[in-house]
Amino acid sequence: MSGQKGWANPAPAGLVALAMACFTFYAVLTGKVDHSCIPLLGCWLIGGFVIQLVVGIIELLDNNSTGGNVFLFFSAFFMLVGGMEFFVKFMAHNNGWVIDARIDGWAWMSLAIALLLWTPAYFKAPLILTLVVLALDVAVPIVAFMDMGVIAKATWAPVAGYFLMLSGLLALYLSSAIIVNTAFDKQVFPSPGPIIA
Repeated sequence: MSGQKGWANPAPAGLVALAMACFTFYAVLTGKVDHSCIPLLGCWLIGGFVIQLVVGIIELLDNNSTGGNVFLFFSAFFMLVGGMEFFVKFMAHNNGWVIDARIDGWAWMSLAIALLLWTPAYFKAPLILTLVVLALDVAVPIVAFMDMGVIAKATWAPVAGYFLMLSGLLALYLSSAIIVNTAFDKQVFPSPGPIIA
């Protein structure tokens, strides 16, 4: 998370964008909405790209390598590429184009591996942020394996969806804690410290 030297902390906006993506993926993966929503979801993700890109750059300028790099790769791949792909997949479905979308699973797998390997850095972050990342550590590999065709979507999509919802709820809580606690200059919303100091 960005410190308070020069730039204000942009992480709350990035966390809200993450929560939006988690909530909408939850809705798709658990069947709360049907796949006709895909173009709209693409728009929302592209909006999230803008926020997370700005957050990532500010975090890096504030010398936060972990947060800055994670927000950058989330902005590019989860948000921008994800949003654009939903438009392509929607058009492919409506026009009878045959595309091998299993490539998405391979791309998601590289992102899942990066996230898993970077997770220990989050043990030095506030506990709630660590929990956000741990929930993503479950959901992202499941999505990768589903897209690769290795595991059944019918069985695993709801599992990924619920872990994404958990991650989104935690991200919203943490963003609120940062905003409110900063505004009042005291801990209004509890925000436990890191696992490792």
